[in-house]
Amino acid sequence: MKDDTVKLRLKPAGLATERPISIAIVAMGGQGGGVLTGWIVALAEAHGWVAQSTSVPGVAQRTGATIYYVEMMRPGAGGQKPVLAQMPTPGDVDVVIASEFMEAGRSILRGIVTPDRTTLIASSHRSLAISEKMAPGDSIADSSAVSDAIGVVAKQEIVFDMNAMAVRNGSVISSAMFGSLAASGTLPFEREAYYDVIRKGGKGIEASIRAFDAAYDRTTNGAEPEPSDAAATAPPVAALPDSLRDKRANALLTRLRAELPEQAHAIAYLGLQKVVDFQDAAYGAEYLDILRDLTKTDSAANGAEHGFAFTATAAKYLANAMAYDDVIRVARIKTQSARRQRVADEVGLQDGQVLNTTEFMHPRMEEAASTLPAGLANWLKSRKSLYDWLDRRIDKGRRVHTYRLAGFLPLHFVGALKVIRRKSLRHKTEVAHRDAWLADASQALACNYDLGIAMLSFRRLIKGYSDTHVRGHSKFDKVMQTAKSIAARDDAAEWAQRLLTSAIKDPSSKDLDGTIMTIESFSST
Repeated sequence: MKDDTVKLRLKPAGLATERPISIAIVAMGGQGGGVLTGWIVALAEAHGWVAQSTSVPGVAQRTGATIYYVEMMRPGAGGQKPVLAQMPTPGDVDVVIASEFMEAGRSILRGIVTPDRTTLIASSHRSLAISEKMAPGDSIADSSAVSDAIGVVAKQEIVFDMNAMAVRNGSVISSAMFGSLAASGTLPFEREAYYDVIRKGGKGIEASIRAFDAAYDRTTNGAEPEPSDAAATAPPVAALPDSLRDKRANALLTRLRAELPEQAHAIAYLGLQKVVDFQDAAYGAEYLDILRDLTKTDSAANGAEHGFAFTATAAKYLANAMAYDDVIRVARIKTQSARRQRVADEVGLQDGQVLNTTEFMHPRMEEAASTLPAGLANWLKSRKSLYDWLDRRIDKGRRVHTYRLAGFLPLHFVGALKVIRRKSLRHKTEVAHRDAWLADASQALACNYDLGIAMLSFRRLIKGYSDTHVRGHSKFDKVMQTAKSIAARDDAAEWAQRLLTSAIKDPSSKDLDGTIMTIESFSST
């Protein structure tokens, strides 16, 4: 077979032992990974080096972690340009910069951090992944494995909270990472050269240089800055005010003080704010009515000896139960001006720029029907053919442009249905479940104080809406029924906590089912 490949005789650009400096940057959306990459390329080119950058966007975590890759090298003899790689190769990366701690861990798993070559620069703060946020309870991943690995797999490690440092200096994390890179000694450029690059950026120069200097000094000296006096003397977040200007709000505050034990005041005040914001002052009064009755139950069970822990726990979880996630709440959140301002601040919106957001939504007929008044919703569900016909038209994925009129007005209309929420089928269902949950916990309280508190905490399993809400309810029912079956045991509260822990930590429910089988085995003997 004839080989027709054209072969060119190319001379090497430099010595065979010469190699480029390679830098991998792992950053999430809005954290300035692209800006940092541009700074590094500009820094190299300002000194006559050849630099090349590439990026691979990701969509799996949070807003999507993007891997930026930079290679830089002096030009060869006669000005010949080197051939540079477009992606990091395991075992061949000089610097890895991670804008978030778990991204540093993922870099280690990818093999691009090695003990013989790599300097790892990482921020120790966390930006939670979607899987951590949507889990029923505290499912934040353990960072200790990453901490242990960094000390083994990296040649040099520079790890501290760069995000907090950047915020304190009015900048973004890219400036702090750039400062740590300069102080690491991995690039052969003077500190002043980094300043020149930042100044040429033309935006937020003073704040960027402040954050750069703070990170440079922190990396060089290894000392955390002292907290400000204002931070050290900050008042408690949950402190109750003496009075409120709004008469209706002040009336609720007066009731709270008069009807609830002091130990529950702080958490009940936060819960009251949440419930009123969710609906209205009348709904807040209902919240206090329920807590007042629970306080009586608590007192009858010698709650004073337990510091009224049952009432305080109920104040927290009852607020979460009453401020449930429904279509109306989601629509209101997405159209609030405060949310738009927060998004504008996160993306650094400048004067003259236009902000638009795209919401990815997948409504279901079940959610739409549950928003209707209970009688109408039940009538609609009884007409199966009509219900199925509507479901085929509603149950579709949609991209809604929130800040365009065609997208904003429908969402604003749905959010305005708040005025009829308490007549809806969803509210009726939530109230029935809430009352049954509190009745079970109150009944257990009379025999086992700790078990009553544990049953209140089962509410942690229910959150979100749609499929997430359904799964949470399924786990809640399993845990509650099993706990009720062993309520007469002295160690019932301990087993209830084990059930809750299994349900929270296990998305597949295998561990929960195993715990239930263990309980059933000794309950039947």
